[in-house]
Formats: sequence, C-alpha cells, structure tokens
Amino acid sequence: MPKAQGIKQAASNRKAYHDYFILDRYEAGIELFGTEVKSIRAGTLNLKDSYCTIKNGEIFVRGMHISPYEKGNIFNRDPDRARRLLMHRKEILKLNAKVMQDGVALIPLSVYFKDSRVKVEVGLCKGKKLYDKRESDAKRQAARDIDRQMKNF
Repeated sequence: MPKAQGIKQAASNRKAYHDYFILDRYEAGIELFGTEVKSIRAGTLNLKDSYCTIKNGEIFVRGMHISPYEKGNIFNRDPDRARRLLMHRKEILKLNAKVMQDGVALIPLSVYFKDSRVKVEVGLCKGKKLYDKRESDAKRQAARDIDRQMKNF
C-alpha cells in the first residue's frame, strides 16, 4: 500500500496567534506512541496552553493534551506528559540562544501529518501587549464589516 502524500492539518493553536507575534517558524518531528498517533488521527488534540522548553540539548513540548485512545486500554499514556521534539542539534542550540533573550518563547503553532508522519510547527514568539491585541482585533472586525457590506451589494 503506498504512503499517504501531502499535508493534513490535525490541530492549530489559534490562541498563540492572538497572544504572540510570530518571529520565526520551525518544523519538528515529535516522539509519540502508537495510541497517541491514532488519537491524533481521530482529532482529539488540544494545543491551547502548550509551550516548549529546552533542557540538556533537547526540546520538550509541555501542556499538549492528547486524549487517550478509546480502544487503547493498557497502552494509553498520560495525556498531559512532556513529549520530546526531534530537531537537529544545531537548530536546538540556535533556538536556545534566542530563547534566553527577554520576552521570547517557543510555542507550538500547529500539529499536522506530513507524508504519514506527525510534525509540529514551532514558533519563536514574542508576547503582545494588551493594546496590540486590541489593534489586531479591531483590524479583523473592520475586515469582517467590509466583507458583510460587500455581500449585501
């Protein structure tokens, strides 16, 4: 049977786009168990309050909730455990140097399947101030109003 081709989005962290400026994006693999992959395929993944930490030259994603697989019984793992991300050591060291700066964090932006492998898009992010959030919300609202008016004509 041939491998599945293409990219299929599994989950997106929309809150990250609201709370942070995305400075740079990186793709990383993730170390998962079989029942976790099946659970992600079923769509039971939550990235809302997740973040990444670097410890001993390895990147871990924390706060990512993958619900236990319904038919997994004893093979299910803890849904909120820390999961290791797979990146080249040079990339990890470069990210670690950037994270040491003030106000910069690593946030998982999305999880997707790329040629049947689970990938995580990690963003190098800087926190927004309250007035920045209001400004972006106002722009979105203005765009919605314009679209509504265009549909009425």
